[in-house]
Amino acid sequence: MKKIYLDYAATTPADPEVVKAMEPYFFEKFGNASSIHAYGQEAKKALEDSRAITAEFLGAKAQEIIFTSGGTESDNNVIFGVADALAGKGNHIITSAIEHHAISEPCRALEKKGFKVTNVGVDKDGLVSPDEVKKAITDKTILISIMHANNEIGSIQPIAQIGKIAKEKEVYFHTDSVQTVGHIPVNVNDLNVDFLSLSAHKFYGPKGVGALYIRKGTRVSRFLYGGDQENGRRASTHNISGIVGLAKAVELCSKSMDKEAKYLISLRDKLIKEMPEKIPEIRLNGHPIQRLPNNVNFSIKYIEGESMLLSLDMLGLALSTGSACTSSSLEPSHVLLAIGLDHATAHGSLRISMGRWTKDSDIKFLLENLPKVVEKLRAMSPLYEKK
Repeated sequence: MKKIYLDYAATTPADPEVVKAMEPYFFEKFGNASSIHAYGQEAKKALEDSRAITAEFLGAKAQEIIFTSGGTESDNNVIFGVADALAGKGNHIITSAIEHHAISEPCRALEKKGFKVTNVGVDKDGLVSPDEVKKAITDKTILISIMHANNEIGSIQPIAQIGKIAKEKEVYFHTDSVQTVGHIPVNVNDLNVDFLSLSAHKFYGPKGVGALYIRKGTRVSRFLYGGDQENGRRASTHNISGIVGLAKAVELCSKSMDKEAKYLISLRDKLIKEMPEKIPEIRLNGHPIQRLPNNVNFSIKYIEGESMLLSLDMLGLALSTGSACTSSSLEPSHVLLAIGLDHATAHGSLRISMGRWTKDSDIKFLLENLPKVVEKLRAMSPLYEKK
């Protein structure tokens, strides 16, 4: 059976060149970067070279990049680190109603400790209004955290505008760029951010490694205690092979990103145009244009998303109903509810996310088979009456 992977937003396969770059650091160059002997110094050089590559890609300084275990740790580091460092200044955090749980859960934990969190709503396309963020700022606000692009519906937020407001109000600003780094241009200065999170496995690097940009001079408490790695900001023996893999993935994206995005947009727009022609009562979720190049999210009425996924999986098609981190939940997506969908419609969502190895023939196969799956499932649904 032919197998087609269309869940790149959940994770990407590692590029073979990334794996090749990592391999020596498992065997010949396995030293601890904190050791002073030759093995350690070899690892240390790889660490700092990787830091420089990552910083240049983001428009940052090398000393502003710390390596982490991934997006979740980077997000948690910012939320808890700023809350601790600025506890004497204020206790108010602003975020959005469609953030990843790596942001919303730490905020919820802080609320239990007396912090106040404002979740700014979004419009029908999943976009945050900069004016609404501005209105939410108080003299107790210490941090604004708005994701760069949503992992479920793909809408790209007006981060630069929000960052300008944050700067004017002298409030720290963080963006979760896990879905955007490696796929669209991301420059920390253009975006006006003080913190930025990324994760290697979302752009053809290895799992278990990420990075956090911290603007020089920004106050944030350390997240892990132990050794003095990462200039005392994050204790733990460096994952050199993973960090090298992250940097190699960054290098590859810097060369291919523009061409890749153009190709993926053509596939994305083909789906957006043709799917409604083949399936009645289908809705596109997220902004039609201001969205990630590789993301399409539909709600298909009168059927359940999990049933669609199982039927498609039997045909060799791997897709998602939303975030992979909440796929075991029976609750409808908080993102789809936030953009105004009712529970039943939200349950019938399907996320199609493409990547470096997606072929036009893969999209053609999906367009041929999804309508058949929908028709079969609707025939069994008591809610659907065929027009």
